[in-house]
Amino acid sequence: MKEPSNQDAAEAWRRDVRCGCVRLRDLTVAYRDRVAVEAVSGVFAAGSLTAIVGANGAGKTTLLHAIAGLVAPRHGSIEIAGAEAPADLAYLPQSDSIDRDFPISVLEFAALGGWARIGALGRVPPELRPRVMDALQTVGLAELAGRMLGELSVGQFRRALFARVIVQDAAIVLLDEPFSGIDAATSEHLLKLMQRWHGEGRTVMVALHDLDQVLAIFPETLLLARRALAWGETAATLTLEKLVEAGLAAPPRGPGPRLRLAMPS
Repeated sequence: MKEPSNQDAAEAWRRDVRCGCVRLRDLTVAYRDRVAVEAVSGVFAAGSLTAIVGANGAGKTTLLHAIAGLVAPRHGSIEIAGAEAPADLAYLPQSDSIDRDFPISVLEFAALGGWARIGALGRVPPELRPRVMDALQTVGLAELAGRMLGELSVGQFRRALFARVIVQDAAIVLLDEPFSGIDAATSEHLLKLMQRWHGEGRTVMVALHDLDQVLAIFPETLLLARRALAWGETAATLTLEKLVEAGLAAPPRGPGPRLRLAMPS
């Protein structure tokens, strides 16, 4: 995979600092009688890098779906400043939510990231192809561009999803459990790519269950248990008391906390 360099980030197009701010006001999302996200208020500042953490069923995926416009709030609102939806908001879903048997090549799949701006065409237009190939090179899939999507391994498919996001070049990036089923080396590379996006001034929100990754990489964290238990600077948010309340840590028995990781929602 091509390593994102500091020079790449420095030369990248810098977005207006007003773009990409996402404000939640008393946001409640429900599926029939089941409330999945309840009365969440707060701001994802433009250019921020935020982990969304919570136990299984905490509402992480639902929150991302609501921000992406895939589900409508029952109460409250979502305000997105400066983004020209849908082109300026990219969403990377959990891989098991996508039909990988659809007859499309890896190149064509990655190119879908550009069709919000140029329109859905029957083939990848020549002007888009260099950008798509560069994205595939970045994630280490350039040699597999002609393969069918269904031929990829789980890890390769996750990288193809990242390539699609790269092609979209959005101000706001939503990632739902992006490292599920991939090896440590690929995870490390994709984490660096997310840091590069952050350095370029994009607003990045990532639903994660790996607390070590969150503590090491993410400046801000939203701790979710249907409601927002804490939201802010990561070290101040992921306290033992709050982790126990969220179901992510067992109360200590003797010296030191005993943490257990949340499962994806």
